[in-house]
Amino acid sequence: MRTEFVPDPGASRAEMEAQQRDIAAAAVFEDDFDFDSDAVGSDTGPLVAGVDQAFLDDRAVSAIVVTRGGSVVERAHAVSPLSIPYIPGLLSFREGNPILAAFEELETEPDCVLFDGSGRIHFRQAGLATHIGVVLDVPSVGVAKNLLCGTPERSTDGLRAGERVGIDADGDVDAPAGTRIGYAVQTKQYDSPNRHVNPLYVSPGHRVSAETAADWTLATAAGYKLPEPTRLADAHAADVKRTIDT
Repeated sequence: MRTEFVPDPGASRAEMEAQQRDIAAAAVFEDDFDFDSDAVGSDTGPLVAGVDQAFLDDRAVSAIVVTRGGSVVERAHAVSPLSIPYIPGLLSFREGNPILAAFEELETEPDCVLFDGSGRIHFRQAGLATHIGVVLDVPSVGVAKNLLCGTPERSTDGLRAGERVGIDADGDVDAPAGTRIGYAVQTKQYDSPNRHVNPLYVSPGHRVSAETAADWTLATAAGYKLPEPTRLADAHAADVKRTIDT
């Protein structure tokens, strides 16, 4: 674990942003792993973990589901207090330590991790997937439902299932203009003109290229909009939250 990058929710905003720039400098936005990328999502492929959270008052229910192909290998969770409110661009300082607490409950060591949140598609190229990916030094991908920053290279309206549109850095991103920071990925789409599914915004977290991040998202989508690991993590977080409610 890169302990120097563990989120400190007590830091000032300037300190948080400075740490994010250091994390972006330490992150590797290209493929750096020792398993077959084409096997991701298959029953003989690597262990892929999904991470998502549910919230209860001032607590986070952080869930991790580890999968291999269509099978669940392990589920883990942690319930942790939240120290600060949500601040756009500083999500990892609110949710990072609760996620790390859930990783401490895992017995399995995932080969790669998909996060419900941004990676390089971030003002300082250090979203949740990048921050925690660097802390754990694990290949990681950010899968977000909304575009935080950056500019699509063309319209993302009406994409067919399997299509992707590049997202490039613009004036809001601390990277040279035109840098490819991720993709809008259409994992699912209806045939009917009256029903429409919006794309996901996928970006490398750490030790993964933008192209591979999009490939893995499509490979693990399993007929749903969300990749199966994060979809299962979302369901597990909701199940745990219900037990706390009762």
